[in-house]
Amino acid sequence: MANKMLFASYQGKLLPKTNARNLAGAPAYALPPKHALAQLAVTGTLSRTFYASAKNQLDDVLALTAEIAPRFLAQAAIYARQRGHMKDMPALLLAALSTRDPVLFARAFPQVIDNGRMLRSFVQIMRSGAAGRKSLGSRPKAMVQAWLNNACDAQIMRAAVGQSPSLADVIRMVHPKPASAERRALYAYLIGKPYNVAVMPGLVRAFEAFKRDPQAPVPDVPFQMLTALDLTPMHWAAIAKNAGWQMLRMNLNTFDRQCVFALDGMAEMVAARLRDPAEIKRSRVLPYQLMATYMATSPEVPAIVREALQDALEIAITNVSAVAGTIAICPDVSGSMSSPVTGTRKGATSAVRCIDVAALVAAALLRANRSARVLPFECGVVDVDLNPRDTVLTNAAKLAAVGGGGTNCSAPLAKLNAERAKVDTIVFVSDNESWVDANGGSSTATMTEWTKLKARNPGAKLVCIDIQPNRTTQAPDRDDILNVGGFSDAVFEVVVDFAAGRLSPGHWIAAIEKIEV
Repeated sequence: MANKMLFASYQGKLLPKTNARNLAGAPAYALPPKHALAQLAVTGTLSRTFYASAKNQLDDVLALTAEIAPRFLAQAAIYARQRGHMKDMPALLLAALSTRDPVLFARAFPQVIDNGRMLRSFVQIMRSGAAGRKSLGSRPKAMVQAWLNNACDAQIMRAAVGQSPSLADVIRMVHPKPASAERRALYAYLIGKPYNVAVMPGLVRAFEAFKRDPQAPVPDVPFQMLTALDLTPMHWAAIAKNAGWQMLRMNLNTFDRQCVFALDGMAEMVAARLRDPAEIKRSRVLPYQLMATYMATSPEVPAIVREALQDALEIAITNVSAVAGTIAICPDVSGSMSSPVTGTRKGATSAVRCIDVAALVAAALLRANRSARVLPFECGVVDVDLNPRDTVLTNAAKLAAVGGGGTNCSAPLAKLNAERAKVDTIVFVSDNESWVDANGGSSTATMTEWTKLKARNPGAKLVCIDIQPNRTTQAPDRDDILNVGGFSDAVFEVVVDFAAGRLSPGHWIAAIEKIEV
């Protein structure tokens, strides 16, 4: 008889041959260029990850932008900003687009550069030379000028917080032509030049008046502009009332230290804003950011405020719908998942790990699909007792507390095959660097096990959510397999649509290509 290992056959589609190595050095399938760019755009933070350096990410993105059509480049930048809620990557893609297609660049610019921080990041990237030019160029300069001239006074003041470059640096660089005496005075004020006090915007006059007299009303300016002053709890309470939703979320411990919550009604006011569905949607908060805030909030912060964070998280994932049929959810709890989800960068390293995000996604899917099986995996499947009625945070904490071994993406599929289980949809959440199950065959172990499972469950679908900036997968896209990247709430919608058969061929990439530029 011929060698059974070489000539084994399976029902269903032929197993595809691997054509790449993942970052762990094991066999894998290379993502097509468009998909690879989209994956990097919604997961890459240009910081060192467990497997790749920041330089690796930058080189990969720039190589892909050079070979991909400008229209998709524009669409990926818009998707990464508006749906993936990313910051640095959309600015980098936009900078690369400026050298490829000035017209598409101009159309995409206002959809990507939607606040002062994004504007400063774009200018920083352009001036670095990483995107192919060390000066802004005429079209980018005109777009930056337009943003400055069209922004309201409050947007300009918010943009004035931050350095490298500062907003003053940007103004000096592009020389915006103000359309009014008021805006001319504001620009002069920001860059330290003489200005006409009489026509200064009211917001700036209020700020200067408060600096002279702390009894004056607290101005609605970024609180970073006020913290050098001698503030009372009443001042801090006014800051909290004026704060944007994200600033409020990120400074709960500060407000507690400044005795804000000791003032009548302040804890209730802050809690009401934190759980306000409209403000949550407007803020574009990432679900994992709410988890991070809850984990970092001091026990001294009133319970009503801490509970509001849990409510906010539940609201932030309300677009997680039930998936028809039987579902299995497979979060990766291997050792590499203990690394920071947004990578390691001095002064900007998140306390939230990949395993926390995987656990959060799994717990959110379990909340919407209470009969789902949850199969955490590392070298093998790890037993965890979860109650679908518990809060998402509770179940996420249980999942994040287990694991730590090597990565074996085929383990959950092998378990389901051993049980001859019936299943309609399987969702993986991983960094996708499977190596424990590497074999000498021509396909990955994940595809081998998936093909076995498909023989018993011909209608089954596999979804692989990758939360790290990779260019390979263990299971390539086809009619029954979806690869999607990111850690925003947008991935839930894609998963549900794919399971329901509402995504066209090309799946996730087709969704990005629908974006209007």
